[in-house]
Amino acid sequence: MAEVPCRDDIVVRSQTTGLTQRKPLTNTPQQLMTLVDELPGIASGKGDDFRQLGLRCLADLLLHLPSRYERAQQHACIADLDALVGEHSESPDQASVVGEIASVKPGFGRRSKVEAVLEDDSGQLKMVFFNQPWIQKRLSPGRRVKVSGRPGRFSGQLQLVNPRLEQAPDQPVNAEPERLLPVYAASEALPSSAIRSAIEANLETGAALLQDHLPTPYREQRDLLALDEAYRLIHRPRDVDDVTRARHRLAFDELLLLQLGVMMKRHHRLETLQAPPLPLDDERHQRILSRFPFSLTNAQARVVKEIGEDLTRTMPMNRLLQGDVGSGKTVVALYAMLLAIADGRQAALMAPTEILAEQHHSAMREMLEASRVKIEVLTASCTSKQRRSIEAALAMGKIDLVIGTHALLNESIQFKDLAVVVIDEQHRFGVQQRALLRSRRDEQYQAPHQLVMTATPIPRTLSLTVFGDLDVSTIDERPPGRSPVITRFVPRQDSRRVYEHLADRVGQGQQGFVVVPVIEASDHGLTDVHTHRDELQAGPLKNCRIDVMHGRLEAGERDEIMERFRNREIDVLIATTVIEVGIDIPNATMIVIEHADRFGMAQLHQLRGRVGRGDYQGLCVLVADPVTEEGTQRLEAIASTDDGFRVAEKDLELRGPGELFGARQSGLAPFRVARLPQDLQMLLTARKDAAAWIAADHWLSDPEHALLKRRLLKAHGDALGIGDVG
Repeated sequence: MAEVPCRDDIVVRSQTTGLTQRKPLTNTPQQLMTLVDELPGIASGKGDDFRQLGLRCLADLLLHLPSRYERAQQHACIADLDALVGEHSESPDQASVVGEIASVKPGFGRRSKVEAVLEDDSGQLKMVFFNQPWIQKRLSPGRRVKVSGRPGRFSGQLQLVNPRLEQAPDQPVNAEPERLLPVYAASEALPSSAIRSAIEANLETGAALLQDHLPTPYREQRDLLALDEAYRLIHRPRDVDDVTRARHRLAFDELLLLQLGVMMKRHHRLETLQAPPLPLDDERHQRILSRFPFSLTNAQARVVKEIGEDLTRTMPMNRLLQGDVGSGKTVVALYAMLLAIADGRQAALMAPTEILAEQHHSAMREMLEASRVKIEVLTASCTSKQRRSIEAALAMGKIDLVIGTHALLNESIQFKDLAVVVIDEQHRFGVQQRALLRSRRDEQYQAPHQLVMTATPIPRTLSLTVFGDLDVSTIDERPPGRSPVITRFVPRQDSRRVYEHLADRVGQGQQGFVVVPVIEASDHGLTDVHTHRDELQAGPLKNCRIDVMHGRLEAGERDEIMERFRNREIDVLIATTVIEVGIDIPNATMIVIEHADRFGMAQLHQLRGRVGRGDYQGLCVLVADPVTEEGTQRLEAIASTDDGFRVAEKDLELRGPGELFGARQSGLAPFRVARLPQDLQMLLTARKDAAAWIAADHWLSDPEHALLKRRLLKAHGDALGIGDVG
């Protein structure tokens, strides 16, 4: 986006995506820092109203993009509109009228109805405002206003219900040509029309001050508007084509800057950092495979080959391993870690929860029982004595493989020779946290190899953005005998028969999960673990052994409950989303998710992956009465497919990239203008251009690229870790 400063590093609300965007200080002309109080077009005393919206200076006004546009209406007088809207004919979707408020009938209470009559030289119309008692302050008799809304009739009278209200334009309304009017996110104290007037009064001055960071030859090659022209047209379009061209330039800017940062980071990793090369021959390969109690699937074997090739190089591996729930990612990760250990070096695995860390430790210890590999687990539950012992052993190289949680990020943790780092469910860790663990090695090599795993498949558009610096390996094959989990979406009124079916399964020797959204009873009508346990124990599950688990239990208690569940001493486990990741109970065949519309699609997909891991068909039942159309769409999409990649694409379509897969944890600023997946082709073009650019000028050191580099580092330098490169 534009290189425009303000007096502080301000976070504002994007009007295009609803996401926050940080606007950094730069060295552009000081006039862009002029406070709103000193700008033309802003009434005296209104500065605070602008600041409430994050609009503190001229730069902020330029970056306050329209949320939508509406057309100035031709039918501006009431008589024309009255003739246009018949008793039974279809009314126009939108109409705008300018007139004087003739009378006001106030309403009372929070659910009030305020009525007013608007008149011009040709007639009158009625305005009705429901549940807007504050609107009375803006309906003073005699005030000239412009109102916009869908016209209709009630008892034969022309009326507008809940119309938008603006200050009337100064010129006669019929003198205004039909054009697109930008509509801005506003407040009760500061309507869109006031923001539009302020931007209009300062647009030419502000746009002329912008310095374009894209070289002219490149803009011409890609048919991109100049930056100042893009801002003029986005705020003052003559037609839809103007909006399209302006949006294209600003969206392409966002995508290109991110791709330049990703490519610069990649170049830095490949050309300036070194990792220990790990020898690999057929004998070592077969010796590692012999540790596994089963043969690899074709997909696992393919990914092992990709990872093995990475690890033999001095260029640090930075690979994303994605695979659906239960596809066998952990075995592939263990292969990479054993390759490091076979060369006399160390490996570390970081998991997001203690339960998952303990489970990894248990499973890997079992597979490595007959080997000489020394394996330990380090979590916040370790005693001080245990921690000190593990830390000392790591520093001396006496531990080959350590599995842990965030505790591994403690500054006191030092490795003798860390060669491979595996991060499970990587979107739960911030980019700075991942970098911390990568730096925990000796001085001979600057970085260990890194493998990050996720069971939340990444749509292609996001793999090129948030995870653009990673090579991607995909396990797209289930282990033999693993059947898809059947998913059903049922209303809450039918939940009893769901639990009766769960009781039948328990009677056949199987087990099940019940997931609820909250730990304690709330005033939102949500099911909590303890109340639900009591209700089920007294009702359809009265003959079942039930226990509860949630995040407030001590780690030791959670471990004990999981061990009892694993040993079939518990039939049904009622839990919060603490069981979302990595819990592996082959005898659990059914999961019921209460208030399923309260969970995201990726979360629901993870939760249903807790069942169907053994010999029996898995069943997931989503119990909910969604109150929104989007909530219904999410549940129907989950019920229609067991394919995590299709779930991820649908989730991206419904929610956008800002919320998905830890875009915020990544530290990257969300897009304000670019839209994914709609702008995929634009993203691919930006990626291709960025790769060529960095190949030719690794650090953008050419004087012609000085503005571009400054803009890039301000936008993504810290998040991508490239603030001090080149």
